[in-house]
Amino acid sequence: MVAPRTCRLSPAGGTGGFRFFPITLLLLAAFAFSARAAIQFDVFLGYDGIVSEASWFPVVCEVKNDRASFTGIVEVSPSSGGLAQEQVRRMVVELPTGTLKRLVIPVFSSARYRSQWDVRLLDERGHVFAEQLGLTPKRQVPSRTVVLGAVPRLPSGAPVIRQVLARSSDAQPATARFQTALVPDNPLALEGLNSFYLNSEKAMELTANQVEALLGWLNAGGHLIIGVEQISDVNGVPWLRKLVPCDLNDVKTLGSHVELEQWVRGLGLTNTASDVSMVSAANRTARRRLMAESGGVQINPFSSLPDDSDFENAGLQVATGKLLGGQVLASSGGVPLMVDSATGRGRVTTLLFSPEREPVRSWKNLPTFWARITDVPPVLYANENYNERGGGWSADGIFGAMIDSKQVRKLPVEWLLLLLIVYLVVIGPLDQYWLKRIKRPMLTWVTFPCYVVLFSLLIYFIGYKLRAGESEWNELHVVDIMVNGNEAEMRGRSFASIYSPVNARYQVESQDHFSTFRGEFQSSWSGGGQDGEKVEVWQNGDNFKADIFVPVWTSQLYVSDWWQSGDLPLTFTVSAVGGDFVVTVANHLEHPLSHAQLVADDRVLDLGDVPAGQSKTFTVAREKGISLRDFVGRHSGVFQAAVSSRQHAFGSSSNGQINDVAESSMASSFLSQISQDQNGYGSGFVSPPGLDLTQVVERGNAVLMAWSPDYSPVPAINKFSPRRSHKDTLWRIAAPLPTMPL
Repeated sequence: MVAPRTCRLSPAGGTGGFRFFPITLLLLAAFAFSARAAIQFDVFLGYDGIVSEASWFPVVCEVKNDRASFTGIVEVSPSSGGLAQEQVRRMVVELPTGTLKRLVIPVFSSARYRSQWDVRLLDERGHVFAEQLGLTPKRQVPSRTVVLGAVPRLPSGAPVIRQVLARSSDAQPATARFQTALVPDNPLALEGLNSFYLNSEKAMELTANQVEALLGWLNAGGHLIIGVEQISDVNGVPWLRKLVPCDLNDVKTLGSHVELEQWVRGLGLTNTASDVSMVSAANRTARRRLMAESGGVQINPFSSLPDDSDFENAGLQVATGKLLGGQVLASSGGVPLMVDSATGRGRVTTLLFSPEREPVRSWKNLPTFWARITDVPPVLYANENYNERGGGWSADGIFGAMIDSKQVRKLPVEWLLLLLIVYLVVIGPLDQYWLKRIKRPMLTWVTFPCYVVLFSLLIYFIGYKLRAGESEWNELHVVDIMVNGNEAEMRGRSFASIYSPVNARYQVESQDHFSTFRGEFQSSWSGGGQDGEKVEVWQNGDNFKADIFVPVWTSQLYVSDWWQSGDLPLTFTVSAVGGDFVVTVANHLEHPLSHAQLVADDRVLDLGDVPAGQSKTFTVAREKGISLRDFVGRHSGVFQAAVSSRQHAFGSSSNGQINDVAESSMASSFLSQISQDQNGYGSGFVSPPGLDLTQVVERGNAVLMAWSPDYSPVPAINKFSPRRSHKDTLWRIAAPLPTMPL
């Protein structure tokens, strides 16, 4: 962990024109020393200084107060870099005398490259007690770069991932080591991590809130890697014992464990079962993806790794017991070494040995082991020209094009040019001609200002006709349902577009269990991802209140990310009968579901409607569906045109709008399917973590997507009454996919 920058400042006072005497200087020095000793303010940015693009990351603040009690306000804002508008986040904290408070503020990384942040501690009157200005992340990585969080037993035990061949440092995988006290207790703040390694010895040090956040992140698609240090570590922690798919009761020392090296050398995509006609959907889709990334050739960059005889001949202590489920990734002499199991949409990989102890600690191929287990794309180890930096259009722009007010129209470029030509003709040749005819050339000092006023009024009139309208608030909710017993954990993304007919401020508020608020993430290819909306967010515990400013005649997009528990809105099961899928959908809502579609085994199958409060069974042939890549591909051109048009003030209004909202929302759930060449270049999109469900399908799941028109799963966050409003919801739920014949 990089040592935090520490700041101990006191409110500044003016000195006027007084002349200081030595005794005054001594008193002031004593006062300053006392003030510095009174407030300690430490800030930890991101994941051990690592921030991932287009995702939430934690800003952890520690405040120690040895002065009189007061109510503090922690303020986080982008450092001024020429931007006139900023998004400021604040959190109120009570600071009694002699206390140490630690708080986590989720912040969205909207910058494409290095960003800077100012963090201040103020009182209720706005006096600054401490501040840290211009904080920059140690590393700011693109959205596709693998980031591994780690809570090792010792600082030296943090995983080191093998470096890729790419020339750019942006593509290199990153490891962020956490102290247990600094593990975020908000699942939204963990979403910038691809995987999380936890040594079992450290599990008992996590608080209940940290465990809740970690399990929520896991259930929504995270990858938790557990290294078993001692059997008692697992059996003594109930939540950890529930995750590990083994009843551990003994420890064995294996003299030979060459199977670990064999696992590292293979991609794990070949089927070793005797019946090769049956292959899991996860293996098939993963194989297709890897071959697409490599230009049609399956890659195995680790097949020629050198042997490590010292490691293979050293004794390895392995925890043993009864296997309760999951898939054994590697075993030696019938003793499992690694077990993979599913938890919700995520997965748990249990290492039944400690990677921080000998002989694993000195294993020459250990960095490659971490590369494999954290799913670093193999193409990065085979093609040094592969562009993992990626970049691309913003997925937010797609949803903005769906729900932006249709009251706003653009002036076509042709009309703009015509207006400019007419203006130039009037103030030039025409003015000269008629003044010459009346022999009053000096009147140009009068006529020219008149022309300016006339055309200004004309432009205002055109703008009024094109953009003036009534206040409007539109919502589109994308909700992932994770089954938790008889209840649902819902991870929602509420895209909200507000149109304002005047310069005005509007209030929004959410009381969801975990909720945050941000502006639109812009394209990585335009403006570096910086957002321009002016927003003041008050993070109230785990939810928020916000004040947003919307300029006259503009439509702006905002996003609320939230978690909420509740009753299951819908459930489904899928089974295989011959070459058909039999799908049963149960709608528990008092609202019909329409346009339901099933994504299974790399195919998209249309199901139809499900009435309110009813269950319906569909039998669909796999061959009748469309491939997932083709389904997304037929929308990609429209998406790119719409996002590009939204960033230009002039042009065709229709180019910046998407009318087929239901199917377009479903296609937006698999944006990584948009084609790229073997070097990683293509017309890609940057999606916030969890929005793209491609990996959920690749892990052997079926995904049901269903549309609820004119319905919202949560109370409206707008605390004002617009003249116009609309709301829709896209439900997304996953279930294990049965094995299908080739």
